[in-house]
Amino acid sequence: MAQSTIDKDLKKVVHLEQATYSLSRSLAVPGLTAMFFVVVLLLASLYVTEGPLGWAVIAAAVIGGYMALSIGANDVANNMGPAVGSRALTLGGAIVIAAICEAAGAMLAGGDVVSTISSDLIHPDSPLSSEQFIILMMAALLASAMWIHVATILGAPVSTTHAIVGAVVGSAIAAAGAHVVDWHIIARITASWLISPVVGGIFAAALLGFVKWSILFQPDRVAAARRWVPVLIALMLGVFAMYMASKGVQRITSVPTPWVIALGAGFAAGGYILCRPWVRRRSEGMENRRKQIATLFSIPLIFAAALLSFAHGANDVANAVGPLAAIVATVAGGSTEAGVVELPLWVLAIGAAGISIGLSLFGPRLIRTVGEKITKMDPIRAYCVALSAAVTVLFASALGLPVSSTHIAVGAIFGVGFLRERLTNKGVRNPAVQPRSLFLEPSKLNKTPEDAIRNQLKRERRRLVRRQHLIGIVAAWVITVPASAALAAVLYTVMGALAL
Repeated sequence: MAQSTIDKDLKKVVHLEQATYSLSRSLAVPGLTAMFFVVVLLLASLYVTEGPLGWAVIAAAVIGGYMALSIGANDVANNMGPAVGSRALTLGGAIVIAAICEAAGAMLAGGDVVSTISSDLIHPDSPLSSEQFIILMMAALLASAMWIHVATILGAPVSTTHAIVGAVVGSAIAAAGAHVVDWHIIARITASWLISPVVGGIFAAALLGFVKWSILFQPDRVAAARRWVPVLIALMLGVFAMYMASKGVQRITSVPTPWVIALGAGFAAGGYILCRPWVRRRSEGMENRRKQIATLFSIPLIFAAALLSFAHGANDVANAVGPLAAIVATVAGGSTEAGVVELPLWVLAIGAAGISIGLSLFGPRLIRTVGEKITKMDPIRAYCVALSAAVTVLFASALGLPVSSTHIAVGAIFGVGFLRERLTNKGVRNPAVQPRSLFLEPSKLNKTPEDAIRNQLKRERRRLVRRQHLIGIVAAWVITVPASAALAAVLYTVMGALAL
């Protein structure tokens, strides 16, 4: 009797501890978010200039922090989702790596595209006063942040670049009419709706196809892996070296194109020399199984995800702080004339910290959606997604094409999934590993003609990509620009009526 009473009391204590833990977690997120906004408010107050428009800097800093949180919650999942879905990284490990690399990329190499987001979308001779321009940018920031927030709640990865571009266009039209918008740049950005996912999907599918036919479909997979895995890792190192040389250090120095190519070739050659003995050591005694071969891609996949996060922080921090930088410049100079927009360190710090905190607090849901719910991932497929995303971004940058990193990454995941689906439904398999069904008598496979028909239909209907996520994500992509534009126009009208 006494033992039963003690057990009941212990269970009550356990339930109380669990309830306390759940409550503390539920309070931690809003508490940390509020603390971040307080820090942003204080930081902006230290650097605000005296004058009638000083309030705008503080308000815009808070809105810019909200935008950075939204970007971290939504966009970073594209880089870390495949690594988490393939089990190469735990969710906690992915969040830590991404937070560090995103902040480092934003602080060390961010701001290269600030002028495009903040001023190039609007004609420099547009008839906008300083007050109108400030409210325009504030409305654009708030509208894009709100739309990304809604998309994150719905579990849809959207392009934050498209969100801020649509918001700037919508608020500009509300402020002065359609003629103030540079529609040539808008047309180039809109073209990326089709270019980004299609090219990313094609690259990823081609890369996965190469891995399958050169390694996984070979009778001796281990020997094939020793031959080709160092080549694939060397390709990754060369591509990322070229990317960092051409895009990642623009704030520090400008690297000529011949040097970019030379650095890429040098890193690729060095990576190949170093990776060959590493792959040989890792493959000693390895079984001739796909799961064993996939482990060779786990560590390179982690490095690829980290480098993608660094590159994302360097590029997409401008989506959060570009309009804020334009507002700071306008308040300081009292002019909306387009030109080089300086990026103060404190503004960049808000974007970097906001992206990392948004990822840590709100990113896990989207990471799971991208990494697990579209199609099944393993280290090989995830590596193909990461490498194809880097190759596509570098290729598009070299051609001057505006592309969305979100669309590229998600398109690469769909490309990998559809290739697997096509090969599976066509019965393409490793000739060295035949399925067990081939060794069974036909009578044991199909007891009746109806069974044979049913089994055939089942094979034909096999789907390895979840169509409902495809439809939902594409729908979110299509309406991002018009939705953020409409919301920004409404916010500009309301904010203008209150402030002007």
